[in-house]
Amino acid sequence: MLEQNVARALLAIQAVGFTPDKPVTFRSGLLSPVYVDNRQLIFWPEQWRVVIEGFQQVIAQTPLAFDVIAGIETAGIPHSSALAYTLGVPSVFVRKQPKEHGTRSKIEGGGVAGQRVLLIEDLVTTGSSSLAGVEALRAAGAIVDDCLAITGYGFPVAQRAFAVMGVRLHLLTPFAVVARTAFEQGYLTQEALDVIEDWMRDPHGWMEQRGLTE
Repeated sequence: MLEQNVARALLAIQAVGFTPDKPVTFRSGLLSPVYVDNRQLIFWPEQWRVVIEGFQQVIAQTPLAFDVIAGIETAGIPHSSALAYTLGVPSVFVRKQPKEHGTRSKIEGGGVAGQRVLLIEDLVTTGSSSLAGVEALRAAGAIVDDCLAITGYGFPVAQRAFAVMGVRLHLLTPFAVVARTAFEQGYLTQEALDVIEDWMRDPHGWMEQRGLTE
């Protein structure tokens, strides 16, 4: 039920878009027939509550042990901060680049040396930004074994990257569930769903089949 509830919350606020006929370009350069903008959640308290309570549910059921909760700049910060406040635990955030003055630290909020840190992400695509955050936290002396994200595409490249880094990835809802829920609710035709599922299985092959690579 959690996966479907989170998927419905994201769809209800149009945090997920489907563009099978007009692919969008991710920061990584990957072309996609979908996009996710979980930054909208902070404007919708009812749906945001579904996500924060979902995080709590996964933490309790897994269970996950941690001393500090961290978020990646910038999209992960609202969710990590809200979760930490709700649970009454310390919170920090990880800069993508060190600040250019003062301590030049990439970790803001407090010291993490010797602390078990749970990393919160809004979306996992290739995993590069999440794992850069893990590296920064570990460089500061933190122990990071788990990353908890709202959703992710389930790409093999991301799964391998997390495995290599020794980090367990937990998703509130896989994007496959979001897409299937969108179809069930009438947001997608069967043809559009087939395109999206084909892309999720092999995004680079999907691009090549459509002549979208150089």
